[in-house]
Amino acid sequence: MDMTWFDELEAKIPKGTVRTRFAPSPTGYMHVGNLRTALYTWLIARKAGGQFIFRLEDTDQTRQVEGATELIYRTMAECGLTHDEGPDVGGPVGPYIQTQRRGLYGKFAELLVEKGHAYYCFCEKAESEEDSGDFDRAEDPCRCLSQQEVAAQLAAGKPYVIRQKIPHTGTTTFSDASFGEITVENSTLDDQVLMKRDGLPTYNFANVIDDHLMGITHVVRGSEYLSSSPKYNLLYEAFGWEIPTYIHCSPVMRDAQHKMSKRHGDPSYEDLKAQGYLTEAILNYVALLGWSPRGELAEQEFFTLEELVQAFDITGISKSPAIFDLEKLNYFNSAYLKALSPEAFLAVAEPYLKQGITNPSIDLRLVAPLVQTRLNTLTEIPPMVDFFDRLPEYSNTLYLHKKMKTNEENSLEALQLVVPVFQAMTEWSFQAIHDALLHLAEAQGLKNGRIMWPVRVAVSGKATTPGGAVELCHILGKEETLRRVQQGIRQLTPQA
Repeated sequence: MDMTWFDELEAKIPKGTVRTRFAPSPTGYMHVGNLRTALYTWLIARKAGGQFIFRLEDTDQTRQVEGATELIYRTMAECGLTHDEGPDVGGPVGPYIQTQRRGLYGKFAELLVEKGHAYYCFCEKAESEEDSGDFDRAEDPCRCLSQQEVAAQLAAGKPYVIRQKIPHTGTTTFSDASFGEITVENSTLDDQVLMKRDGLPTYNFANVIDDHLMGITHVVRGSEYLSSSPKYNLLYEAFGWEIPTYIHCSPVMRDAQHKMSKRHGDPSYEDLKAQGYLTEAILNYVALLGWSPRGELAEQEFFTLEELVQAFDITGISKSPAIFDLEKLNYFNSAYLKALSPEAFLAVAEPYLKQGITNPSIDLRLVAPLVQTRLNTLTEIPPMVDFFDRLPEYSNTLYLHKKMKTNEENSLEALQLVVPVFQAMTEWSFQAIHDALLHLAEAQGLKNGRIMWPVRVAVSGKATTPGGAVELCHILGKEETLRRVQQGIRQLTPQA
């Protein structure tokens, strides 16, 4: 076989720098495990000042989902995981979409056949088993076909797959950054299919070819691929190629027994965003799902993306499965929401505020600070503020407050005292309302709570509210506040 073509491809491979890749399949949403893989892969490249490559693995045409590619691009962009090479930006070793590289794989498979590390398989059952891995190589007569017999089968047009020729004896050892050295008996490995009958490569074969030709130095993937790694190594060795650094990550679990799964309702990145989580909080939490900082940063929980670049080290990746804890994510999200500037918080909260408040006279800029420190997620906002729009029906039992020493009778008295005070006010500002209510309580010889609590209930109709009586009255305005207080008086007045 003329090696000129192969030599030209070899000459294009970038050398001398760390190169990592994220290679998703366009088969649906970006689940948490995918996002973690993308993040770790990006961090390794950025920490080393190397290149991060985006590659689309679309050889499984039957499982593709319309719009999935755009969703992946959008997720990566939102998360700040910028790539240096990819289908949209090009690069020195493109194309970066596997189906556009299909002319490569067959030639490399044929080279392996020539080297004695692969063979043509014409068996009837090869069609159904080519992707399953369930293949007894001891029973495959194709392993032993002579060159003349193979040529005759090919000339006759008999369909075939190309299988990797695994040694019958000996062991294969590979090294992983997380799991260390692992040795397997070659007798336990199957002759995996490299090229399918449709002329497309299998996932495992295309990965090895593309990673080598793109100069990938570090491969991050899930620990479910540990069992395939010996076969990857044998392919690298058969070609005489340098083996990249493997980093296998343990799965993200829903609980101690179950992996996270969309089928079981576990959230994707898009789901978490829709549930009111900030991208920064999601990324921070996902980074710590199976990785922990070392040294002086060991106790640190909160990291910006830039800080993660500085702190990330593959030695911190754990072999143990990570359990996705929604309460822990709530903790992160709440902290990130609290840390936003008032302007930044209003920007992210405004759509949710408008879900709960449709009245244009309510100033959302005044409502936003009241909820900012009380949230786990943004989706908690609408039911928290909807009373500004419309006073809900409520029970008089809300006026009973042991600490404030209020009951229905003295709450009625308090509201009756408040009405003329409010009616007489010419300035309706926070400070004016605050001073007026405190002066009223002092004049009546009452604790502040005896006035404040009844007003708060009357204007909100809720047991808990963001902000106290003064804030709520200020935002509602004088006319609406008086209307609600007078309604409270009617509701508390005993019927004859």
